[in-house]
Amino acid sequence: MRVLLASTSPARLMLLRQAGIEPETLAPDVDEEAVIAAVERVEGRLPPADHVLLLARRKAADVAARAAAEGFTGIVIGGDSMFEIEGRILGKPYTPDIAAGRWHGMRGRTGVLHSGHSVYLLSPDAEPAEAHAVAEASVSFTADMTDDEIDAYVATGEPLHVAGAFTIDSLGGPFIERVEGDPSTVVGMSLSTVRRLVRELGIAWPSLWTRS
Repeated sequence: MRVLLASTSPARLMLLRQAGIEPETLAPDVDEEAVIAAVERVEGRLPPADHVLLLARRKAADVAARAAAEGFTGIVIGGDSMFEIEGRILGKPYTPDIAAGRWHGMRGRTGVLHSGHSVYLLSPDAEPAEAHAVAEASVSFTADMTDDEIDAYVATGEPLHVAGAFTIDSLGGPFIERVEGDPSTVVGMSLSTVRRLVRELGIAWPSLWTRS
C-alpha cells in the first residue's frame, strides 16, 4: 500500500525508512501560526498536547485532500511536535545565542516531547477516514555537559532548526541521559503510535512495508 508523508522532515522520513517503509512526501500548505492564533482567540491558550494534535490534523488533512484530488489511494501520515520543560514551550531556536541559552537551562533537567499524529486512509470506494493521537516522551539531559561542549554543539548548527534545540539520533544524542516513552517520539514521530492508528483504520502494518 502506498504511504504519503505529509512532511518534508528528514527525521520523519528516516524513521519510516528504518521501519521498512519508503513513503512519498508532500509538504503541507498550512499557516501554523495563523491556525493556532485563530483557535486560541476562541478557546484560549492551547495545552501542548492540543497544540500539536491540531497542527498534525490540519497538515494531514491538507495533504490528504490534495492527494485525493489526484486519485491517490493509500495512507497519509501527518505530525507535529513541541518540547516542554518546566512549563515553558521551546520551539526551534534559529539563532546560536538562543540555542546556547536553551542548553544551559536544560542540562540536568527533564522535559517532555509532545508529538501529534494524524493518519488518513484514502480509498476510491469510501470517504476518507482519519485516526489521530498524541504521544509523549520525557527526555532527561546530562548534568555534566560543559560550557565548551554546549558551544561546540551549537556551532555545528544542528540544534538551530529542531524543536527544543536538540536531537537524539545525531550529535545531540550523547548529551541525553534517559528517555521514558517511545524513543522514536523524540526523533519526530512515534512509530508505535502510527502503527496503532493504521490498525484502527483496518490496515495491517506489514502491508505498508516496501522492504522486509
